[in-house]
Amino acid sequence: MTPLPLPFPLFDANATAGGKPLGNLPDWDLSDLYAGEDAPELDRDWAWLEKACAEFASDYEGKLAGLDAAGLLECVLRYERIDSVGGRIMSFAGLRYYQNTTDADRAKFMADAQDRITTYTTPLVFFSLEVNRIEDDILAAHFEANSDLARYKPIFDRMRAMKPYQLSDELEKFLHDQSTVGSAAWNRLFDETVAGLEFEVDGETMGIEATLNLLSEQDRDKREAGARAVAEVFGENLKIFARVHNTLAKEKEITDRWRGLPTPQASRHLANHVEPEVVEALRNAVVEAYPKLSHRYYALKAKWLGLDKLQVWDRNAPLPQADDRLVNWDEARKTVLDAYADFDPEMAKLAEPFFDKGWIDAGVKPGKAPGAFAHPTVADVHPYVMLNYLGKPRDVMTLAHELGHGVHQVLAAGQGELLSSTPLTLAETASVFGEMLTFRKLLDAAETKEEKRTMLAGKVEDMINTVVRQIAFYDFECKLHDARRKGELTPDDINALWMSVQAESLGPVFEFMDGYETFWAYIPHFVHSPFYVYAYAFGDGLVNALYAVYAEGDPDFQTKYFEMLKAGGSMHHSELLAPFGLDASDPKFWDKGLSMISGFIDELEAMED
Repeated sequence: MTPLPLPFPLFDANATAGGKPLGNLPDWDLSDLYAGEDAPELDRDWAWLEKACAEFASDYEGKLAGLDAAGLLECVLRYERIDSVGGRIMSFAGLRYYQNTTDADRAKFMADAQDRITTYTTPLVFFSLEVNRIEDDILAAHFEANSDLARYKPIFDRMRAMKPYQLSDELEKFLHDQSTVGSAAWNRLFDETVAGLEFEVDGETMGIEATLNLLSEQDRDKREAGARAVAEVFGENLKIFARVHNTLAKEKEITDRWRGLPTPQASRHLANHVEPEVVEALRNAVVEAYPKLSHRYYALKAKWLGLDKLQVWDRNAPLPQADDRLVNWDEARKTVLDAYADFDPEMAKLAEPFFDKGWIDAGVKPGKAPGAFAHPTVADVHPYVMLNYLGKPRDVMTLAHELGHGVHQVLAAGQGELLSSTPLTLAETASVFGEMLTFRKLLDAAETKEEKRTMLAGKVEDMINTVVRQIAFYDFECKLHDARRKGELTPDDINALWMSVQAESLGPVFEFMDGYETFWAYIPHFVHSPFYVYAYAFGDGLVNALYAVYAEGDPDFQTKYFEMLKAGGSMHHSELLAPFGLDASDPKFWDKGLSMISGFIDELEAMED
């Protein structure tokens, strides 16, 4: 039995920014997973998992091809239950760890959990390998004979997409076993190094989140001080970051070569269930649009700031007339929930428990992982959202973004453990849509031209960061992995690759300070999920097109939208978008999304007249 959730108290995290209180910021209540490290339910699940994995292997290894449809369904259901219990344990271990990555006990608990999970599940490696040996016509007959099994066809399709690239059973088990001392270990080194960095700014010692936050301060001297502190500390630690990237890129190259994958990006495309040509069309459309998007906008911003050239610490600077007031937590909550409710009351209802039941960890704390995320945990629990809330308007948009993920994950959970997980290309849909709803509500409430301009500029910057910047990141990764195939990369080599995409994407109005060439070092996606970043641009373009359909007044939009989210990972992107009359394989689809950003810049330019 799952332990009953404990009452959730709202603790004051003593979160401040600029000396002003932000209100009572919530902490996670992880008891919906387990009450603690010593919870008897955790011991029970460990024992069950070890036994279930061993019995699964004993019952099915070498026998999948001989199962009938009913037998194969029972096998899948047992596998799904194992996946759920293991996911529950690792969600608990991982969430505790990200609350304080510098805590040795939490780090040990997660590492030990990873080791045990790997050991217990190694006997299951045969499952996907044997599934891929079943003849196509036999599997098709099973699906036709049993509708309950046919529901899992998308899972089989994804496994069989890897069929040309799978290795022998022995090698697959070896790769599974060694993962804890391979990529997972390098990921941990990266996380703990970043979380432990300290930056000296004007006599004050700060963590990375607070220091990066200075780059969006109104005071230009503070922004410069923050940027130079970041550059100094990254420079001091650059050898570690270069070693992490060199090792992970080489490990990937070896694995890809053995599997026969044609490109470094191919495994990500397969995992995302998206065709390479679709991603290439997206990438090309964005790069071609750099001059009319980022180049044009930043030239406009330089004019507003009274500068001939922008420095890197001006990229996210607020406009001179921007209100620098901080948004307290209660106001942020109301803003987002009201925007969600205006779209559909059900959307706000789905988001409310995140605030009331301990599903959000919002405060900035020593050792806490930087950034923000929504983790779906497992289908029979609920998601958890992590923020580092500092009261900036962008933090409100981040809240809207992560709650969008959370709502999506809650709705998709009805698909069950194996089918609820959404490919990255679609995982950003609800999050970016939630941001757009919040932005539009705030824009409609703007009372003055200056207020509207400030909001439009902020949205354009967010969209540039989501589309232009992420495609530049994607190009950087492509260049890095290609270069690593030719040999070890020095820190200077990686710096040069970074600067080549930054200059191209940001445009001629920028000057780059000494040290900016190291700013690739802290971006976690390069380490944890190679080539993840194009999913942000994919999601933004998709949502812009979706929002255009919504704005045109489709009377059934809400119904179709919720059905899309409920589908989780059970459908291909082409099937999900078809009810809206959209097709991501059409290159013009991306132009439609990019035209929304360009249109916002048109509005800003018109305000100059």
